[in-house]
Amino acid sequence: MAGTLNKVMLIGNLGKDPEVRTFENGGMLVRFPVATTETYTNREGEKKESTEWHTIIVRSPRLGEVCERHLHKGDKVYIEGKIRSRQWTDEAGQTRYTVEIAADSMTMLGPNPMRHNGSEPSRPGNNDEYADDL
Repeated sequence: MAGTLNKVMLIGNLGKDPEVRTFENGGMLVRFPVATTETYTNREGEKKESTEWHTIIVRSPRLGEVCERHLHKGDKVYIEGKIRSRQWTDEAGQTRYTVEIAADSMTMLGPNPMRHNGSEPSRPGNNDEYADDL
């Protein structure tokens, strides 16, 4: 095989609001968890669910600003990115490993119905305006 590919495509729901860190050099790091749930029927005929949690990292200032302003816990998103693993040392001196998804693009798939119960206004504009080239 001539090349390799590191590409991830996820559709899931945010587990909490994005955490945003800004840096003195103008850089930005946005981090949020996304849950994907698989539903299946086991051999006994019972419906089962299996939820996997993914840590999403956004380093692009443009995409980071969209995440900061428009994403909230429960929102459904489509994320494209790459798997990134990193090694770090915790406070006790132990080596730890983390696997994250470095997002290249994102599409908001719809409003969170829990936020549209009349107590909060809906988001302005069409969600599709952020779909491409972010």
